[in-house]
Amino acid sequence: MKPVGERLTAHLRDDLGAWPPAARLVVTTSPARPRPGWDGAVRVVAGLESPHGTVLSVPPHAVEPLRRCGDDLVAVESALAEALGRPSARLARSVLRWTDAPADLPALGEEVPVDDAVVPEWLRPFGGTVLLARDEHGRYLAGVGRKRHDRWCTELAVGTERAARGRGLARRLVATAARKVLDEGAVPTYQHDPDNAPSARVAEATGFPDLGLRGLWLA
Repeated sequence: MKPVGERLTAHLRDDLGAWPPAARLVVTTSPARPRPGWDGAVRVVAGLESPHGTVLSVPPHAVEPLRRCGDDLVAVESALAEALGRPSARLARSVLRWTDAPADLPALGEEVPVDDAVVPEWLRPFGGTVLLARDEHGRYLAGVGRKRHDRWCTELAVGTERAARGRGLARRLVATAARKVLDEGAVPTYQHDPDNAPSARVAEATGFPDLGLRGLWLA
């Protein structure tokens, strides 16, 4: 079984076409660009910024026009709309985290098929089963969905009902799910908006540090 860091590298090489970056900015492409993702959607642009450089993966026809902008991501982003033929195209960013050592929190949750009546709408697109915490009456309190990107990477997404917040349910569910992902041979990842402080606190508390990785995609 690959070490956890190598699992992330294998995922990024498949998804982006290159990783780690060999220069300040690498514009490339990948067979993953026209492929439907975990939810059936096609992501024509994907990328990752790191303290060591950035890889931006775009459709094949856009590679050379964007490479002519040099190694300045701001210039590349300015040329993105024309290169893609999408007038409103611009890049959005997220904080991408991963872990090989989830917090040692007590396990929580039960696996429930997504078509079960108790599963809220936001969790249904994840497919398969989701990890839920329920109250003594069987009502939904919190849940984790898993975005199974490929054999090497599973991204976790968590949500808690407003009335159930502040009990540590999200933290325990994420830690439980992350341990299972590791046992399955993948790397658990976690993404959130840079301005989402509550989600950042959950990530930090469950052993997902901020290593300076920023996901890129079309807003």
